[in-house]
Amino acid sequence: MNPANASELRAALERHGFRFSKSKGQNFLIDPGVPRRIAEASGADGGSFVLEIGPGAGSLTVELARRAARVCAVELDSAVLPLLAESLEGVENAEVINADTLKLDLCKLVSERASGLSPIVCANLPYSITSPILSKLIDSGCFERITVMIQREVALRLCSAPGTPDYGAFTVYVNWNCEVERLFDVPPGCFMPRPKVTSSVVRLTPRGEPPCECPDVPLMFRCVRAAFSQRRKTLQNALSNAMPSLDRARAAQACELAGISPSARGETLSAEDFARLAGMVAVVTKNP
Repeated sequence: MNPANASELRAALERHGFRFSKSKGQNFLIDPGVPRRIAEASGADGGSFVLEIGPGAGSLTVELARRAARVCAVELDSAVLPLLAESLEGVENAEVINADTLKLDLCKLVSERASGLSPIVCANLPYSITSPILSKLIDSGCFERITVMIQREVALRLCSAPGTPDYGAFTVYVNWNCEVERLFDVPPGCFMPRPKVTSSVVRLTPRGEPPCECPDVPLMFRCVRAAFSQRRKTLQNALSNAMPSLDRARAAQACELAGISPSARGETLSAEDFARLAGMVAVVTKNP
């Protein structure tokens, strides 16, 4: 069964009595050019181990297996497994694991299956769990590249600049850890069933070093969360409301020492600004 062929896929769905689940965000790719293009963008080759998340009927899995040394596809929905078995019949370098990616020990999986290979991720992510999945992949530190198809709205957020409406705490987190490229869009007509939104393919390349020095990265992200949890408040008020050790006067002092106006909004600050701010927050809280 060719999973990227709409008529063959419909026949397979009928054979297995498969019904799409909205709660699981199931939209299978039926334009053969798209999974091919995503697989090419991932850089998968004979030296690669690829982790795929949510393979669906397997159109991307097949393309990855044609390029990579080994593919491990993690699928939560057991109802999809018969479809994958048909799609991957005779494909010896692809393995399917019926599991929840959010509960897997990714580093253990990589150490057990990717010996001597370069571990990368390539996936069409379910929209509903994009942020937690990306966070887990980034925090694992196991992968050389992460190439994923996600909702265009989220892709724009990842690539947004300070001071723009899409810029937020997740933008800062992802860009602190990775270089982000938005590669191309995928229209709704490339899927079965058609989603209501356009998708985008993005590539995240983990940074060898952070974009700037920061004396206390956990504190920096506390400042980021504080600033964006109350976007309409000034930085001074947002920090003092969210951080018990920081009253309004000290929050203002930390901002000024960092060269930032206390009346600024968090959405206008770059990662470098937040790193400086964290340094000054540490200073003013240690020296009451």
